[in-house]
Amino acid sequence: MTSDAGPVPPAPVRSNRRPWPALSLRARLTVLATALVALALLAGTVLLLVALQRSLVAALDQSARQRAGDVAALVDSLQLPDPIPVAAGTPLVQVVDAEDRVRAASPGADRLVPILRPDDVAAVRGGQVRTIDGARLGLSGQLRVVGEPAGGDDPQTVLVAMSLSEVEGSLQVVRTAMLVGAPILVAGFAVICWLLVGSALRPVGALRRGAEEITSARAAGRLPVPEAHDEVRRLAVTLNDMLDRLERSNARQRSFVADAAHELRSPLTAIRTQLEVARAHPHQADWEQTAADALADVHRLSRLVDDLLVLARVEDGAPRSESTQVDLVEVVDGTIGRTVSTASLRRTGDDRALVWGDADALTRVVANLVDNAALHARAEVTVDVHATPGDGVTLTVADDGPGIPAAARDRVFERFTRLDEARDRDAGGTGLGLPIVRELVRAHGGEVRLEDNAPGVRAVVRLPASTADSAGRDEPPRPQDGGRG
Repeated sequence: MTSDAGPVPPAPVRSNRRPWPALSLRARLTVLATALVALALLAGTVLLLVALQRSLVAALDQSARQRAGDVAALVDSLQLPDPIPVAAGTPLVQVVDAEDRVRAASPGADRLVPILRPDDVAAVRGGQVRTIDGARLGLSGQLRVVGEPAGGDDPQTVLVAMSLSEVEGSLQVVRTAMLVGAPILVAGFAVICWLLVGSALRPVGALRRGAEEITSARAAGRLPVPEAHDEVRRLAVTLNDMLDRLERSNARQRSFVADAAHELRSPLTAIRTQLEVARAHPHQADWEQTAADALADVHRLSRLVDDLLVLARVEDGAPRSESTQVDLVEVVDGTIGRTVSTASLRRTGDDRALVWGDADALTRVVANLVDNAALHARAEVTVDVHATPGDGVTLTVADDGPGIPAAARDRVFERFTRLDEARDRDAGGTGLGLPIVRELVRAHGGEVRLEDNAPGVRAVVRLPASTADSAGRDEPPRPQDGGRG
């Protein structure tokens, strides 16, 4: 919008950002601590002045009563001089009778008009204290007046008035000292607090700089650990442990992605090669054999994808199907009946072995172990199921094949691991069978290991047993932290 005077400048933009959150943590802690100290110092000063005032006034009243008692003793002994001698700091002393007449007075005191009115005289005679304006008696400041009965049969009252000027002077000295000293103390505290908070937060700054370096470098690194054994050190140690876990997780993820891509690329490349060759030489190609080979590679791809999904769900802690009592002997018998192998398959051991778990998952464990053993067996595969009271259920799958070196028995539980004797893609499977077995067994609270079968290898799985009276339980046994690989 414009006018004859020229373009209208835009209205200034008001920031909704409050100044307090914009301050650093060091500044906020310093401001808060300094404010608390200032308030505490102010409250302490007020309490000090009140207590000091009461103490000085009480001492002044006590001195006046003592002087009044001395004069009363002189009145009672009929030895009271006139004028009444006074000590330094006692400006006025009067002796008045019941008729409110002044019988005697100190130098400077009025000899005709009493210091107090009749009703006030009665009050101080009873032990009270009156504060009056000194202007009534031609003096500056205020006066504290006390009274003391005297005279016996001739009732008289000794009145002593003490000036509060010394009390006010003392209080003024304290107030001045606090007005001058308090800001200095608060400022000094603020500086010390700023330095101490900065020193305490220095390790945090080092952690921040270390995190920035790790982020900018996009590489593995560790945060500096302070020497002091405090909360910041524990935080640094915890963060470094977290970085270690993240680094291992990232390494596993990168390795998994790379291995999966490699494993998926091999059958895809084989299918593509077969189809390209058949297309380039359509009259010479055996289309039935090409379709059979391509279908075999598709089946292999399907198995690989299924295994990857199972492994991902298990490692992510996805809940299993509803757990029930499973007879492991029935699972083994069913698996053996479905397995096609040139080797002889037989089962030994007990006729019944109950475990608590997911029937599909346990079936996959047995199937993977039996398929792996049948793949490498020369003549025979033996599956033994044995339930031991107090020791759970033991599943043993043994073959008489070439075996696995002791140094490689843990490595075969890693994903896509194939030993030199099993490099052939068609015979070696997906390389995920044993890793899936380990994860599923761990999820059921058991453990799996490989042993020497001389010849061949023996896979031993231990699972917690399920007693006959546990069928009504709502929850399966908790998985153990044990396991290998």
